[in-house]
Amino acid sequence: MASRPVVSARTMSMTVQPAHDGPWKATMIVVMSPQATREQTEVADALLRKDGLTPVVGQVAGATVLVTEGSGTLDLASAATSSAGVERVVVVPGAQRLTSRLFRPENTRVTVGGPEGPVIGGDEFVVIAGPCAVETPLQMTAVVDTVADAGAAMLRGGAFKPRTSPYSFQGLGVAGLALLAEQRGRTGLPVVTEVVTPDDVERVAEESDMLQIGTRNMQNFALLREAGASGRPVLLKRGMAATIEEWLLAAEYLMHMGNEDVVLCERGIRSYERSTRFTLDLSAVAEAKRLTHLPVIVDPSHSTGQPHLVSPMSLAAAACGADGLLIDVHTDAQAALCDGAQALDGGEFTELMDRLKPVVEAVGRTLAQPRSRHLTQV
Repeated sequence: MASRPVVSARTMSMTVQPAHDGPWKATMIVVMSPQATREQTEVADALLRKDGLTPVVGQVAGATVLVTEGSGTLDLASAATSSAGVERVVVVPGAQRLTSRLFRPENTRVTVGGPEGPVIGGDEFVVIAGPCAVETPLQMTAVVDTVADAGAAMLRGGAFKPRTSPYSFQGLGVAGLALLAEQRGRTGLPVVTEVVTPDDVERVAEESDMLQIGTRNMQNFALLREAGASGRPVLLKRGMAATIEEWLLAAEYLMHMGNEDVVLCERGIRSYERSTRFTLDLSAVAEAKRLTHLPVIVDPSHSTGQPHLVSPMSLAAAACGADGLLIDVHTDAQAALCDGAQALDGGEFTELMDRLKPVVEAVGRTLAQPRSRHLTQV
């Protein structure tokens, strides 16, 4: 009986199961060994092209990979496996490729802010907190002191703010980046902030530890490519009307550019429900973690838009397997220039951190602690 190649998720090697004759529709990824020569890579490339495929060559985790476009056959997969310099051949059904758990069965762990920084996707549950938008030095110092004292492992804050209305506060831009960098230097905590155009990627990457791609830019493919090539970890929010597949394929753009430090963020999707700002899809967290090796965190602030819902949804996110949270905190929410209505105040955030600990421990994890917190006066 004819067979087709199937990936073993445990060993990441090609195995064979009975199937139909002829070509199979799937993506074939040829992973070269770290010691493979340029000539060996060219031989593998020519082998795929000889069979009518169009491989795209890239770098992932320090290894050269050849990702095919089109159909394949068992004979071709076997020949590629036997080619000199090939470490393994992975066959991935469907549109996913580098983000697929078949390509990498083990969970990806993303370290932010240097080797001693928090690790998203590991044994720790990472809480990222701060204001939705950077406004003033006094505002930033007050909020950062609050979240750092409560145990946040990372800081958030928007210097560039893409808003639905052109009349809404759009952020301080470069001046906001400077305030974020000042707080990072003061506390030692890594910073994540949003980038909204390809031209801004280099500057934002210089002033932050992690780039955020927001919901409105999830399918801004030029921005995804530039962020993927930035050398910084990327936090990719799900589009407000995006399917899980579209979300993961947006992450493919980042990984295709050689960036393996990608974190997904579920932030709520548009539905007919009006009592919340969006509908927080926690089932997407569990499903994404089944389909991909990438870490998944949850933004309960932008999804619910209601401070009283942030805490219960945060606990639910931890219980369903999320790797962390992204939370809006403001010490004077009524005066906030952006999304103050959804922000927690200092006391509410501190209480949430206390409530999170037993839930996180119940699912076999620990609450990440700040790696560095040398608060100084500014």
